This record gives sequence, C-alpha cells and structure tokens, in this order.
Amino acid sequence: MKILVLAWEFPPRIVGGIARHVAELYPELVTLGHEVHLLTVACDSALGAVAPTRELVDGIHVYRAPIYPDAGDFLHWIGHMNERMGYFGGEILLKEGAFDLIHAHDWLVGDAAIALQQHFNLPLITTVHATEHGRNGGIYSDTQWQINVRERELIHRSWRVIVCTQYMQQEVSAIHRYSGNAIDVVANGIRAEKKRLQADFDIPTFRRRYAEDDEKIFYYVGRITYEKGISVLLNAAHRVLHQLKGKLVIIGGGNTDHLQRQARMLGIADRCVFTGFMSEEDLDRFQAIADCAVFPSLYEPFGIVALESFAARVPLVVSDAGGLPEVVRHRETGIVTERGNVESLAQGILDVLEHRVDTQRLVQRAYAELEGRFSWAKLAKQTEKSYEVVATQYQQSSIAS
Repeated sequence: MKILVLAWEFPPRIVGGIARHVAELYPELVTLGHEVHLLTVACDSALGAVAPTRELVDGIHVYRAPIYPDAGDFLHWIGHMNERMGYFGGEILLKEGAFDLIHAHDWLVGDAAIALQQHFNLPLITTVHATEHGRNGGIYSDTQWQINVRERELIHRSWRVIVCTQYMQQEVSAIHRYSGNAIDVVANGIRAEKKRLQADFDIPTFRRRYAEDDEKIFYYVGRITYEKGISVLLNAAHRVLHQLKGKLVIIGGGNTDHLQRQARMLGIADRCVFTGFMSEEDLDRFQAIADCAVFPSLYEPFGIVALESFAARVPLVVSDAGGLPEVVRHRETGIVTERGNVESLAQGILDVLEHRVDTQRLVQRAYAELEGRFSWAKLAKQTEKSYEVVATQYQQSSIAS
C-alpha cells in the first residue's frame, strides 16, 4: 500500500512520544513492502535541530513543512501548522501518484488530515496517543474544550482508530462515543538495541556525578507535567530517604521550580538532583548506574518509558494509572503501585532498593517481554491488518468508485 502519514513531530524534532513512535514503526512497514510518505514539521534551528526539508529516512519519504515559530498562542499555531500541512500534503498526493490511505497521529494534525481525506476521497486512519479529557481528568477550560472537539471530529471522520492499550480503547469509546469495534489495540514498541553502551564506559566515575558510592539511585525521566505524578514521587522520596541512603534524580526539560520548592519544604533538597534535559547517550549511561526507575503517573495511556527501562535492565516501579498495568506485570516485570498513593509508591521503591523482591528476576523477565510483546516488527504486522481492513471497506464503498 501507499500511505501518507501526518505527524507533528519526527526526529530530530522531538516533542513527546509520537516522534519515536513514527520513527520506529514505519521502517518496519516499509520492510513489509509498503510505501510510506511522512509529512511533518520543519525543525526549529533555534533548538539546534537541523534536517533537510525532504529526505529518505530508513525507507520513509520524509517531508518537513516550514512553519513559523510558536508565538505563544498554541491553538493559533496549530491552525497555521494544519494549513501548511494541508497545502504540502495536497502537493504530495498530486505529485507522487495514487495513495491508498491517510494515517494521522493525534488531533494536532486533524484539520489537515480531514481536509486531505475529503478533497482526495481517501480513507483515514487515526492513532490516538492520548485524550485531552484523560490528560486533565475532565474538560475544564475553553482551550481544553476546543481540543476535545477537534479530537472528536478527527476520530469520527476516521474509518478506523488505533490506540496503544485496552485502557485507551475504553477511554476513546466512552469519551468520544466511538464504536469499540472500530478501535484496534496496537501497543507501542522499542528498539532494545538502542541501549548498548560503549565498551570504555567508566561506571564508577560517571555514577559519582549523581551519588556517593554507598547511596542508592532512583529516578524519574520524562516530561515535567502534573499528570506524570512527580509531586507524588517527591512525597514518597521523603519516606524512602528517611530509611536509606540514596538520591532521587529527576530527568527532563521544563520548569521544575515548583518541584524544587517542594523538595526544600520536605527537607530533601540536598538529596534530589534535577538534571534538566539529558542526551540519549548520557541517559543510556545513567540507566546503567541507576538502581530503580519510578514512573508514578496520574494519567498514562501507555508508558513507553517503561519499555525503555525494560531495555536498559533497570528495576521498575510504576503506578496503576491508565495502561501501565497492561505494560508492567506486578511482581513479574516490575512493581505496580496505587496511583496517587504516597505510601504505596514509597513501599514499592523500598521493595526494589532493599531487594525485598528478586530484582534480577524482574529485569530478566521484563527484557524478555520486549521481543515477545513489544517488537516493532510484530506491531507493524498488527498495524498492517488495520490497513487491510480499511482498504477492503474502502474498495467496497461508493467512495472508491
């Protein structure tokens, strides 16, 4: 099949998890014999990310549409982005021959996807990576309402929807009143080989950047947002650090002032390290010296960071938010704690750091899950089945004639 993909991020432009998802899924679809054209946003030179406006990446034909910088009004910027993506998408569809379908990733590219679908009479598939309702625990502002409306329109314009967990299947069906029979569950994956370290890596020296030799290291890595539960983690860290010598390391770009104030109020500021953004190379090294990864999310459609911990062979503690319990099996591949419960989270971290559970068994089973459940090659075949269902429906419809 010939597929036009719309995604607002693609490496080296990385905003969240969509970039890695599309960068790792579509090469596998190319391997299966599909022709993939991916339209995304041009890289922002101010961020040091430079890439050609058109190139072939792992077999994917990548086009980067130039967009003016975000001036602060996010929804206005998204509107402009969709205008530009609609224009460039139309050029691609006209110049590159007949396409079989359009695949959109989240509401952010929804206006362009719908416009292209209508103008060129092509079936549309959408992958919903998260919902605005889920992220915020409801719809409380005009901005959230506008996003929710756009999300719903894109979903209902889609011939089929893909989500990453059964939890998300239920959420999309309930929130947007969309038939669960038209929603396919295809998990996120990971390339485990990414976590290979350089042979000359000096572990003791690198470790001392973050902790003393007799201190345990537990960490969070990801976006600095309320839904990730970092405030809950700091409260749990207060209890953990009262019982053992250790350091909590918070890794991720964004404003951490409120979290650092919380650490000071808890009296653990000297035992918390806020690193800001960390390069992939240093993150791989850091995970090799860490004793425990913690992801205490309050909302989590999937939790690809859990797979990264599996690949790095780091013992893992997560909350039971959203799809995380589908990814991490309690006391089999990690420790699952109660969402928002400080005591439960602290107990889970102590179970790992004080070896109350067999951490070696946890990481071995977790790593084995990567090939069994989260291989991109297998997930691409599942995605291909969704394409085949839509292609068959399209050929049998009046639109195709």
